[in-house]
Amino acid sequence: MRGFLVLEDGTVYSGEAFGYPGRSHGEVVFNTSMTGYQEILTDPSYCGQIVALTYPLIGNYGINDEDLESDGPRVAGFVVHEACPRPSNWRSTGSLDHYLRENRIPALQGVDTRALTRHLRRRGTMRGILATGEVDLEEIKALAATRPALSGAKLVPAVTNAEPYTVEGGPRRVVLYNFGVKENIIRWLRREGCTVTVMPARSTAAAILALNPEGVVVSNGPGDPKDVPYGVATVRELLGRVPLMGICLGHQLLALALGGDTYKLPFGHRGGNHPVKDLSTGRVYITSQNHGYAVRADSLPTGAVVSHINLNDGTVEGLRHRELPAFSVQYHPESSPGPTDSEYLFHEFIRLVDEHRGQ
Repeated sequence: MRGFLVLEDGTVYSGEAFGYPGRSHGEVVFNTSMTGYQEILTDPSYCGQIVALTYPLIGNYGINDEDLESDGPRVAGFVVHEACPRPSNWRSTGSLDHYLRENRIPALQGVDTRALTRHLRRRGTMRGILATGEVDLEEIKALAATRPALSGAKLVPAVTNAEPYTVEGGPRRVVLYNFGVKENIIRWLRREGCTVTVMPARSTAAAILALNPEGVVVSNGPGDPKDVPYGVATVRELLGRVPLMGICLGHQLLALALGGDTYKLPFGHRGGNHPVKDLSTGRVYITSQNHGYAVRADSLPTGAVVSHINLNDGTVEGLRHRELPAFSVQYHPESSPGPTDSEYLFHEFIRLVDEHRGQ
């Protein structure tokens, strides 16, 4: 069966459909990771996006029950150059095609994803439609140009939890303020001896503080941070009352809560090999990233300082407060997929938690 990816500027990429037959729309983005497609598919931060992978062969180790970052795929669509039909791995429980079909995610292979990536890098991220079967391309082109943008989509309610729940892990009491958390963040916190209570995105500061937490992690999540004003308000109320660590969207929410500003990047950072410099030590780390928005360095108020920068484009990758126990990073220290160079940030958070416990 044929399939098509149609961008809002009228560009059409044709290929062979796999996964679930049908149509989906979303913001078309690319990821340069060589492995980790299962973690990418199930990362809640990709909600509302059609993801293209630049690595040419995807699916060769299948799908397993251990590498899920949420309870199912979150992407709107999936585009690859070649999908492996017969995976080989001792953990595999099925093929990529079967997994996408089972979870109603349309996908496309046979696409020159590197040409698509070059187009998005030149023109910027675009809205698009992935359609399979017999389609009217002129109709699809017209629809692609009128699809709603990611900003304003308010995606967080689709990926947060409805009710609080607790995952036992150790003596430290930590709240995970959930805007679309990856499971590996919770795994890292448990590994560090934390019992984690996961609170919904609409939780108030009073509800969080009523749990008497020794630290709060503000999670990653999809979309524009300015679409989550309630999260900004809650983080602002938590500042100075409990140690805070922000990751990805959580980093942007902390910046907004401090009085800073955010903006949309032309095509975002998505991949497993982005070099980031820790300005306090001068050390460079290879990081896993997935974000389309960034913090304006010159918008941060007195007291908040840039702690990390991206060596590819100079954008802000981390911040900390000089006086309050609060810091954040734009990238993913928990990796999954990607390098674990930045696991030291979890140790830094635990240090703040332990200092708070002693007060």
